[in-house]
Amino acid sequence: MKDMASVMEGFAAHVDHALGAHLLLVGPAVTGVADDPEAAEVLGDCMRRWQRLPHAARTRVHLACTPMADPDEQAGMVNAIQRHATVVVQKSLAEGFGLTVAEAMWKQRPVVASAVGGIRDQIEDGVSGLLLDDPSDLPAFGAAVERLLRDPALAERVGIEAHARAAERFLPDRHLEQYAALLLAIAPPRRGETRCRT
Repeated sequence: MKDMASVMEGFAAHVDHALGAHLLLVGPAVTGVADDPEAAEVLGDCMRRWQRLPHAARTRVHLACTPMADPDEQAGMVNAIQRHATVVVQKSLAEGFGLTVAEAMWKQRPVVASAVGGIRDQIEDGVSGLLLDDPSDLPAFGAAVERLLRDPALAERVGIEAHARAAERFLPDRHLEQYAALLLAIAPPRRGETRCRT
């Protein structure tokens, strides 16, 4: 559902190689994810498609599997990759709350993502990221990535807005405050009782 193979093919075919950009497709090591039986198949498919790319495109596309045996090591690697990225992509076909999206937003990285599921609530299109109406539209995907690569000022502005949106909406303390407000709304204090409000 992350549509990694078409991210690779869309990047190779629709992002101008003259920009010098490289794509790093990152996923967990397939032996370390017990709850994803399709992981090895997806990785194999990506490797086969990578091998079919023209040589010039293959030199700009890299596949990486992060180790899952040590969660701290894996988190550190993902953190470093996201912080170094010029653009972070989450071109999922379906998605709930996109953790990759929220992490990248927090790190002030501009995100290109599909307008599906919870991602639509996470990103305000054109402000805190760029949304793709149709995740299968590879020319539109390439154009969105190119737009950010060609306009560093836009990429920086989108990254700053993304961080502000993540801080406002996606931090755990905000959710705790919302739960407290909900509980107060459904069970207001009884007469004479005082409660602490946030």
